[in-house]
Amino acid sequence: MPDDFLIRAGLAGIGLMLAAGPLGAFVVWRRMAYMGDATSHAAILGVALALATDLPIAAGTAFVALAMALAVTGLSGRGRAADTALGVLAHSALAFGLVAVSFLPNVRSDLSAYLFGDVLTVSAADLVWVWGGSALVLALLVSRWNPLLTATANEELAQAAGIDPRREKLVLTLALALVVAVSIKIVGALLIAAMLIIPAASARALSRTPEAMAAWAVALGAAAVFAGLWLSLSLDTPAGPSIVAASAGIFVLSLMPSRRAR
Repeated sequence: MPDDFLIRAGLAGIGLMLAAGPLGAFVVWRRMAYMGDATSHAAILGVALALATDLPIAAGTAFVALAMALAVTGLSGRGRAADTALGVLAHSALAFGLVAVSFLPNVRSDLSAYLFGDVLTVSAADLVWVWGGSALVLALLVSRWNPLLTATANEELAQAAGIDPRREKLVLTLALALVVAVSIKIVGALLIAAMLIIPAASARALSRTPEAMAAWAVALGAAAVFAGLWLSLSLDTPAGPSIVAASAGIFVLSLMPSRRAR
């Protein structure tokens, strides 16, 4: 039987991918990869806020991630160059977060856990937060699935059908902020976007429908979690980066069927 900490780590990874898989599909479809980076980098600023005010880490992270996502959405909606705005906000938030954390005592040694995650230290209370947050995100996406798909495919068509594309984008913004808050302890602020994008990109080559792509993203992400944990224990490597490395390996393997088909 595996040790308790391994069981908790595996359950945390599965819980994360239940939300990150479907959300990652929308990130890939809408080309929001850079927005995911900006929101996840802002998580370090949320960590600094939580530590300075004695708030739960997840609460501070969710607050700042949501503020960042809303700021990016507002800037891009006003006609500014979206990639420039995202780049400025992403790196500025990360830098300010790192500077803010440096002023807090007894935090520097633990900063790597927030940057790259430490899934092997997940507790039972963390599992409740991960699964609860993921369930909320998944319920939000399922309840808005058809409007989200329509707005993603064609905004004019969505408006003709009585769907407000801005509202659907706000739904994705809220979901993204929650996933960032849920996953910071598993893969860290610097690698959250990778677990949104890579499993979904791997699933694209194996899917013929949006629903199939979302399901494959969950399955491939969960497989990457278990493969990454095995690599971490076998090679004594950091768990978070090992999970992302395993996900990248799965992505390479997913390209082979499409090449043979061509």
